[in-house]
Amino acid sequence: MFMVYWTHIEDEKAVPHSRGFPSDDMGGALKFMEDLRARQRAGERLCFVTMSSENPDSVGFPGVADPHPDYNWKKRRR
Repeated sequence: MFMVYWTHIEDEKAVPHSRGFPSDDMGGALKFMEDLRARQRAGERLCFVTMSSENPDSVGFPGVADPHPDYNWKKRRR
C-alpha cells in the first residue's frame, strides 16, 4: 500500500492530509503527488508532499531490531 501525505495551510494553520493507494497503483500515487505539486507551484498553500509505502512481503519488522532467532544469514564470499 502507498500513502501520500501533504499539508495544506488554512487560515494560517497547518492541516495535515493523507490519501491511500493500493499496492498495485504506484503510478496513481505518483500522479496524485505531481498534481499536488502543480497546485503548489500555482500558488496554493501546500507543503510537505511525500509518499510512504509498506511492503506486505517484508521478512522482518520495520525499523531497527535484532533478527529473529531462526534467521541464519551467511556471507556468500570470504
